[in-house]
Amino acid sequence: MKKIFYIVLDGLGDLPIKELNDKTPLEAALTPNMDKLAQSGNTGLLHPVEKGLAPESDVAVISLLGYDAHKYYTGRGPLESYAEGLVVNDGDLALRVNFATAEKEGPVIIDRRVGRNLSTKEAGELAKEVNSKVVLSDATFEFKNTIGHRGVLVIRGIRNRLSGWITNPDPAYKKEGVFGVALEKFEKKILEAKPYKGHENDSKAIDAARLLNEFTEKSRKILNEAAINKKRVAEGKLSANIIVSRDAGDRLPKFPPVSENYGINFGSFVEMPVEKGIALLTGIKIVQVPPKTGDIEKDYNIWAELAADKIKDYDGLYIHIKGPDEPAHDGNFAKKKESIEQIDKFFFKKLLEKIDIKNSIVCVTADHSTPCNMKAHSADPVPLVISGGNIKPDGSMSFSERTAKLGSLGEILGRELMSLLIKLAKS
Repeated sequence: MKKIFYIVLDGLGDLPIKELNDKTPLEAALTPNMDKLAQSGNTGLLHPVEKGLAPESDVAVISLLGYDAHKYYTGRGPLESYAEGLVVNDGDLALRVNFATAEKEGPVIIDRRVGRNLSTKEAGELAKEVNSKVVLSDATFEFKNTIGHRGVLVIRGIRNRLSGWITNPDPAYKKEGVFGVALEKFEKKILEAKPYKGHENDSKAIDAARLLNEFTEKSRKILNEAAINKKRVAEGKLSANIIVSRDAGDRLPKFPPVSENYGINFGSFVEMPVEKGIALLTGIKIVQVPPKTGDIEKDYNIWAELAADKIKDYDGLYIHIKGPDEPAHDGNFAKKKESIEQIDKFFFKKLLEKIDIKNSIVCVTADHSTPCNMKAHSADPVPLVISGGNIKPDGSMSFSERTAKLGSLGEILGRELMSLLIKLAKS
């Protein structure tokens, strides 16, 4: 069996941008190594979850690993909380949260991500204050910061179980059934959590919404007076004075392991808590990588060299690279283009130098599109290339959204991709 390199570039897909001569950042980027994969392989378009859905990364990754997200998904909150070592029992309310900046009083949000410059150390100090000073009326909680402005929250009812069927206080995301969906446009005001439609009379949902609102207000009072925030304001930075939450769930998903589903042994390189949680819960081993140095060339070279080395221990590696998504959420098309070029130059060049392509299957795709003009995820399909092994070229000359439309793979769904890769690896 050939080795599988399953590489997902977070938020890679985009739409044509006027300032880039009506090209997408991927089309405008200099990507000779990904183009080489396209020229020697097959391309196509991928709908990460289903046509017409703008997915969050968690639902997309679950689908890309071959699972039916409708069947298994229980919310992003449980996934990230579990990844960060928090216990999530059935009936606990688990949420993904952000530190954000709001006016000192009232619902108006100034910045959902605190200007993207809240350090993990600062967030850790603020989390300590919240955990030590906030007391809920009839529940306990654990709040943990993760990376930068991000965090997780688990609320546990003292007398009753809680339900994840509640709406998001974070206005940038809404709930569509069990899935969280990023909104292109939204009013920058924190919302009151309420029972989700159809659950208005469910006491577990009523209690969950009430307790989350209580946590939001009580933690806000603590954060407004926190010394870290006063220091940030004195330095001309935004105050991390409110916690906005989303994607509630009340239990962990119960995935059958990838090894049972497909009879293969997979490892993973992941950066963010949500991908880590999915890997752990699906039985995919996490390959430990050194902490980022801030030197992009060095960091990507390390990932490529480790992937080429560690593949000997596995049938395949799932490699999730965050790079393009953050500048896209900021609407920075130039930075997104630069990020794509860096991944191609420092990761793919090194990887392709190190591996035996004839005995490997290399797949490159994305978990969703994040168009810079929208600053949010979209329902657009993402480009896909599969190369290596016995794959015959289909005439694709480059890797991009536009050329992928003409590729021999056509349009496929995310949950179909894993089986296809294994089939090609065994051929």
